[in-house]
Parts: sequence; structure tokens; C-alpha cells
Amino acid sequence: MENTPLFWVGFNAFVLVLLLLDLLVFNRKAHVVRMREALGWSAFWIVLSLGFNYLVYRWQGETAALEFLTGYLIEKSLSVDNLFVFLLIFTYFKVPQQYQHKILFWGIIGALVLRAAFILAGAALLAKFHFLLYVLGAFLVYTGVKMATSGGEPEIDPDNNPVVKFLSRHLPITNRLHEGKFFVRQNGTLFATPLLVVLVMVETTDVVFAADSIPAILAISRDTFIVYTSNVFALLGLRALYFALEGLMRLFHYLHYGLSLILIFIGGKLLVADLAHIPMGVSLGVVGLILGGSIVLSLVFPKKEQPPVPPEEH
Repeated sequence: MENTPLFWVGFNAFVLVLLLLDLLVFNRKAHVVRMREALGWSAFWIVLSLGFNYLVYRWQGETAALEFLTGYLIEKSLSVDNLFVFLLIFTYFKVPQQYQHKILFWGIIGALVLRAAFILAGAALLAKFHFLLYVLGAFLVYTGVKMATSGGEPEIDPDNNPVVKFLSRHLPITNRLHEGKFFVRQNGTLFATPLLVVLVMVETTDVVFAADSIPAILAISRDTFIVYTSNVFALLGLRALYFALEGLMRLFHYLHYGLSLILIFIGGKLLVADLAHIPMGVSLGVVGLILGGSIVLSLVFPKKEQPPVPPEEH
């Protein structure tokens, strides 16, 4: 696809309008996002994404549309791991539900900027140095194997997060939320609130996950506009997906292994790219089959709850 500045400016202006409507109109007041509202917004973002996918099909043809859809599905499915970690972060810091939407909103704003930088830099390097395709393929295979053997239980460690430690050393932090503000001025001194620490945790967590998802999508398409737009649409629906699946995420315990297989498949596809061409339709079918299979397996074979440990007798 010919990447002209007009495409980028127009698309980002469209996204900015959506985000402003979200922040200033639909979610102007902090509130608890209920299941019905979350499902409605999830449906809206999915329909909007598929509508854009149809425009890509009409505009650039089947290959570009399949690349967009495959990239969207990969980013969306890998984002489930983000949701687990977000849940752990909110639980660890005891963030009230009515403030979680605000944190995710600003977290996604930061993620969009960082992802754009990663995509443009990654695509430029791959275009200049062909051997990096093999490095990228090996990295994805390694990441998939590591993900499969990690047990699927994400952990957070705020005390050892370098960005949080830097923030704590250079900015005083209050121990109160102050009605959802990130900063508050007390006796002439500017303080950060715990919500800013949570936002920093969310942002740094996304950087870590971007190290997996961006290479995976660049392995599908080298078109930076396709990679970027599929990433953006997946991220825009992430908040609604979080609230819709908050109580259901732990049911999909096999999804973690499905994601690892997807990364291994995409990495393997890159490693053999010069020897054998795998059509984009086949790639999309494999990704869809693995995702659907891991979800079905999770529902058919639910995770057994660990029995409570009996108290010790004295």
C-alpha cells in the first residue's frame, strides 16, 4: 500500500475524534462499567474494525484485507495477556472500579504513541536488513516456547519496576486517591497520587507486551499502515474487552498455550519464507483455528480449582 502522509493524518484524526468523544461525552464522569455497557462497547469496536477491514478490501484488495484481519486477531488475542496483568495491577493497588476506565484510557493513549514508534522503526530495519527476518522469526519461536513453559500465570512486581522506582525517587506520592486525580497540590508542593503509579505500571507493562505483538504483526505484513491500523483498532477495544471479560478471563486457561502456538507458527513461517510461501489465507485460517480451539478446550475442560489448604493444627 502506498503510505502517504494523508492516510496517516486522516486515520489519526479519526481516532482522535473517537477518543475525544469517549473521554468528553460518553465517559465524562467516573463510573463503574457494567457488563451490559462493556459488551455494547466491545460490539461497537469490533463492528468498526470489521468495517475498516472492508474498506481496506475495497481499496487495496484481498491480500491487504487478510493481512489487516490476521494482524487484528493476533493483537487482540495477545492483548488477553495484558488484561490478566491489568487485573492483577488493579487488584494489587486496590483501584476502585470507577477509576479503572480512566487509567486504561490514558494507558491506551500512551500505547498508541509507543506502538507507532515501534512499528515504524521495526519496518524500517526489516526493509534495510533482510537477515533480521530470520532473527525476528527465531525470536518469535523462542517467545512462543517460553510462553508455553511459563505456566501462564503473570506476575507483577511494582517494587522492582525501574520506572516506578524512578518516579518514587523524584516525585512525592500521596497515599490517597484524591477523587481519581493523577496529581494534586498540597501546601504548594506537587504530589503524584497512587493512580499515577498504576498508570505507569500499565504503560510499562504494555511496552513489554509490545515486544511480542509488534514483531508478530510485522511478520504478517511489512505495510506499516496495515500494521499500525490493525494494532490501533485492537487497542481501542481493549478497555471494553477488559470490563466485558473481567469475570471470565480466567476461564480461558488454554488460551495462553494457543497464543504460544500462534507465535511459534508465525516465527516458523518467517524462517522458511525464502524456501516456501504460505498464503495469507492459510495463515489466517491457522490463527483462527488455534484461537477457536484453545477457547473451546478451555470451556470443555474447565480448570480445576485448587482445594483450600487446611489450617495447621497446634
